[in-house]
This record gives sequence, C-alpha cells and structure tokens, in this order.
Amino acid sequence: MLKILVTLSGARRVLEIGTFTGYSALSMAEALPEDGTLITCDVNPRHTALAQRYFDESPHGKKISIRLAPALETLAVLDGPFDRVSIDADKGNYERYYEAVIDKVRIGGLVVVDNTLWSGKVLDAQPDEETRTTDALNRRIADDPRVENVLLTVRDGVQVVVRRR
Repeated sequence: MLKILVTLSGARRVLEIGTFTGYSALSMAEALPEDGTLITCDVNPRHTALAQRYFDESPHGKKISIRLAPALETLAVLDGPFDRVSIDADKGNYERYYEAVIDKVRIGGLVVVDNTLWSGKVLDAQPDEETRTTDALNRRIADDPRVENVLLTVRDGVQVVVRRR
C-alpha cells in the first residue's frame, strides 16, 4: 500500500516519521524516481543502524537519508514542500507531528497516518491516554478545513489525508 500511494501521488520527495527496521522507507523509495528522496526520522540508534544496513543492500537505499533525532526537532528545520508524509512513530506525538508537517505538504500531497484505529480502542467508552490522543488526531483531521481524508480499515487503521489548501 505504501508503494502504491507513493506511485499514485507522483511523489518525488517523501518524509517518514518513524523508521523502525526501514521496511516502509524501502517500500516507498522503490516507487520514487531515480532522483527522488526520502527522509526518515527516528530516535533509536539501534533501529536506524539496522535500517541503514538494509538501505545499503538495496538499489533504492541511495534515495533514503536518516535523521537521528527527536522528530519534532528535525521537522522544525526541514523545509517543504513534501509530496508525501508518513507518520508512524510514538503515538503520543501524532497530533504534534501532523501539525508540524501539514503546511510542509504540497497542495494535493498526502499525509498517511498509521495505527489510527488503535486495535479498535478508539471506540472504547473509557480509553487510555494513547487511545485518547489517537482519537483526538482522527477528530482533528476530520475537522481540518485544509484537508480531505479517509480512514481506511486496513490492519490497525490508516488515515489517508490529502492537503487541499
């Protein structure tokens, strides 16, 4: 799905928040043109070292650069526009990440947010803190006049957001 969304959006410049093993970055990089770029942000040196190993083994790894720092710090110094942004890191900061990137996404560009159904917990009558923050982001996106969105029920929920203004 990640590769298809990059292809459909015609992305040339992608930002990913949350690297983990690098699988999603490589999937998206595969869809980028040869001169396309993907910046991936993470705070865990073990995760990024593992991801870099996989990037080095892939013909698409040269399109990817890792920023090892808290994502909000990295986002503060990155210039847009990005064609596609992926958010899949610490859930407590999802709303902050969204606000930090939405104006850096080109008009017609995509923001894709993972885990937005949070194992169905967003429907719980007495949700925990992570669930409340996930639900708050879903509501924020639904009410955001700058975007159109759809919440897909793929796995743990994927929010696909198109910036309109």
